[in-house]
Amino acid sequence: MAAATTKLGRALQQRRTFVNARVKWVCDHHLDEAVQREKNLKQVLSLKDRIVSSPPKSLPLSSLSLLKPLVNLHITAAAFLLKYPSVFTTHQPSPSHPLHVRLTPQALSLHKEEEETIHLSPPHRNATVQRLTKFLMLTGAGSLPLNVVDRFRFDLGLPHDYITSLIGDYPDFFEVTEIKDRLTGEPTLALAVSSRRSSLAVSEMERREAIVDGSRVKKGLRIRYSMNFPKGYELDKRVKEWVEQWQNLPYISPYENAFHLGSFSDQAEKWAVAVLHELLHILVSKKTETDNVLCLGEYLGFGIRFKQALVHHPGIFYMSHKIRTQTVVLREAYHKVFLIERHPLMGMRHRYLYLMSKSGRVKNRDYVPGNERSNQKNRGIKACEDGEIYAHSSR
Repeated sequence: MAAATTKLGRALQQRRTFVNARVKWVCDHHLDEAVQREKNLKQVLSLKDRIVSSPPKSLPLSSLSLLKPLVNLHITAAAFLLKYPSVFTTHQPSPSHPLHVRLTPQALSLHKEEEETIHLSPPHRNATVQRLTKFLMLTGAGSLPLNVVDRFRFDLGLPHDYITSLIGDYPDFFEVTEIKDRLTGEPTLALAVSSRRSSLAVSEMERREAIVDGSRVKKGLRIRYSMNFPKGYELDKRVKEWVEQWQNLPYISPYENAFHLGSFSDQAEKWAVAVLHELLHILVSKKTETDNVLCLGEYLGFGIRFKQALVHHPGIFYMSHKIRTQTVVLREAYHKVFLIERHPLMGMRHRYLYLMSKSGRVKNRDYVPGNERSNQKNRGIKACEDGEIYAHSSR
């Protein structure tokens, strides 16, 4: 009898029953707005971090062209700066020096507050270490190339200089090692967990179930995902029936290795969804660019299964096409446009967004009769954008 049960279990692990029906994508205006409102935020903060990291806390205007690919700008760096005069300003250190870019007093004040209350705060640093540890533990091997970790740096809420300012202070948690890149075969530097921590190998879904059940997490539970759809959205009847059956499959922890399952079986897809759900839950914004997710999937060995899981389960994940990219959003983490549980760092980022929004009012004051000083500063930036560097005095 036991042998027959085992064979049945193995057969179910290899079974694929997904119907041959198209799962339609429907625009979610609330989640699109949640993505759209952060337009250019990542680029502004990347430039901000590079400026404050330089010893004089300013950079030559002429060097900005080198930063365009590094901070993923779609226009020249000089033109980008002109869009946000409430964040960036220019000055000339001396008559013999070229024009420099630095932060406005308001932006610099926000940066200092962010450093002191979040990145240097022991409780927040410990929480960041736990997030990063869980992120690395999702890989099974507990390590990822640094270039892959960097893709998630912003969404994980890591400081811009996390290797020197964070990793080095936690040798019991992390180490930088050299590995062979899974995709290229070339040696590369990787971030790894020093040792696996079983206390952190509990997913958000398991934690919720334990709270509801009032007991320790058990393996093989039939944990169901919450499904949220835009108003008026209806799944195809056959897809709806399949999802209902799929929801009742046993839940496999994202921190377990379940690659023994049939690659495209229903059970394997539920595990892939578990990994994606946990990944997005770990991120402070509960969202990230789709390219980041697919890149991680390649390194973890999921291949196209991450993409299929995102397409098959629009009630769990939403893919927004705003701000010149595609972003995966964890639906359950949002109520309309707002995060249900907002991390303090997200509150700080919204204050940067508010400062950025004031740039329109600043620009309206820049080109008025008698305001020659401000006009000269902007002509200096425009000249840099056009390839000519003029050292207009703006001291």
